[in-house]
Amino acid sequence: MAIVIEDGTGLADAEAYISVADADTYFAARGNTAWAALATEQKEQALRLGSDYMGQAYGQRWCGTRTTTTQALDWPRTGACGIAADVVPVPVQRANAELAVRASAGELLADQGAQVKSETVGPISVTYADGARQWIRYAVVDGLLAGLLLDGGGAQIPVVRC
Repeated sequence: MAIVIEDGTGLADAEAYISVADADTYFAARGNTAWAALATEQKEQALRLGSDYMGQAYGQRWCGTRTTTTQALDWPRTGACGIAADVVPVPVQRANAELAVRASAGELLADQGAQVKSETVGPISVTYADGARQWIRYAVVDGLLAGLLLDGGGAQIPVVRC
């Protein structure tokens, strides 16, 4: 089943922000051989997982509002950081690709259980700091999307002076 790419019109059936061909070009320019080794169907599945993750991880933090009430994905957006309401920004497309290549190697949003402080497997022992996070932070994706998020991509609180 061919993947449906958001074209900036707010498609009700869009599944990703970047096509396989554009992701191929993006990764080829960066020498990423892991992506090139995947079959087209695997790439499409990974792109879907990447856009799913973006909606779950960043959906409440995007600048602006969805352009239509029927669109499947978070972009395009109206009033989003000076970006036209019929555009999917290049950083969103690239972030979708970056998450897709990571999704092809493993779960992006794994279920979390109790935090383990110390574990030993054979002769190897690891102890984690108190309060260490259990989730993976995708720094390259956070960096790409920082200018499109209400909080700038971090845990900052906007301050307005009167």
